[in-house]
Amino acid sequence: MDACKTSNSDSDGGLKNYPLNFQRAIRGFVCLVVYLSTAFVFIVFLGTPAAVFPRFFSIHYSRKALSFFYGIWLSLWPFLFEKINETKVVFSGETVPEKERVLLIANHKTEVDWMYLWDLALRKGSISCVRYVLKSSLMKLPLFGWALHILEYISVERKWEVDESNMQKMLSTFTNHSDPLWLAVFPEGTDFTEQKCIKSQKFAAENGLPILKNVLLPKTRGFHACLEILRGSLDAVYDLTIAYKNRCPTFLDNVFGIEPSEVHIHVRRVPLDDIPTSQKESNAWLLQSFQLKDQLLSDFITRGHFENEGTEQELSTIKCVINCIIVIGTTCLFTHLTFFSSVWFKIYIGVTCAYLTFATNSGFRPSPVIEYVKLFVYGKKLV
Repeated sequence: MDACKTSNSDSDGGLKNYPLNFQRAIRGFVCLVVYLSTAFVFIVFLGTPAAVFPRFFSIHYSRKALSFFYGIWLSLWPFLFEKINETKVVFSGETVPEKERVLLIANHKTEVDWMYLWDLALRKGSISCVRYVLKSSLMKLPLFGWALHILEYISVERKWEVDESNMQKMLSTFTNHSDPLWLAVFPEGTDFTEQKCIKSQKFAAENGLPILKNVLLPKTRGFHACLEILRGSLDAVYDLTIAYKNRCPTFLDNVFGIEPSEVHIHVRRVPLDDIPTSQKESNAWLLQSFQLKDQLLSDFITRGHFENEGTEQELSTIKCVINCIIVIGTTCLFTHLTFFSSVWFKIYIGVTCAYLTFATNSGFRPSPVIEYVKLFVYGKKLV
């Protein structure tokens, strides 16, 4: 078998990009406090009302309002990566149009790959509509589990007999072409490690499948389900290949600005007509795509870059700063009202947190009033 490339050896593996000195520790701690406090305010005071009250009349307009606030807060992260931490994010491959409705597939090198998709989405005016298929354990995260629920992320147990019905139910609610959508799927199902790669290679050898050394064999059922249900409402599939210099980062590496020195994202836009409709053929297409990723990553390790770099412009520092001021200013306003205004603000927070805990644990989302009427009159299921 070919030797697996460990998750810390994309290119120039070795020492940390920046040491964790006192200055970076303080800066990272401040950033973490800002992100947590702003997330709480945006979820409780802005996200929840947008996810609940408009939804009684229109799911479309509820999602639109929620995505507006979501996009403002989420834009803080590319600002942290590229402007504060000075991580160089390099895009290569194809230049994709703005505001398309797409399904994204990507390799899963480390626990934070999904965060760097925001850098591309922000440049394409689509950061507010990024959604993920993710493992259900993340829904249990304090605070962020609430956000994942109201934003309608699709949680999976990674057991198809359990996930099939839930995925089909959730995906069927995203078929409205007027709802912007970037739905991201990581077909490997887990992040890459040497041990997992060896296990994947062993399975491939036993079943006559390609031996991959930089990625794991993709799991095909989830991808096919997404494609089958959403095909009629999508504009394309974006095939993204992610690589890192100097080392693959962890979440805390991102927060404290230790790693990575560079993130390289290769973009391939695939028209839907190029992907077969039958499950067997679409599975083969996905496997071929991961063989291509494997080769791209091998070339990256050798050369230190993907071909056709520089397909996207730098983020505007002024726009990033203005957005940051808006988020922090909004957080300060609601924090002041909570502590120094009417007691009803404190009651509202308590009620909202109780609702979010219940809704997240039970999977509850309000349906339009008309659906409740149909349930009462005709006995039809809610949306």
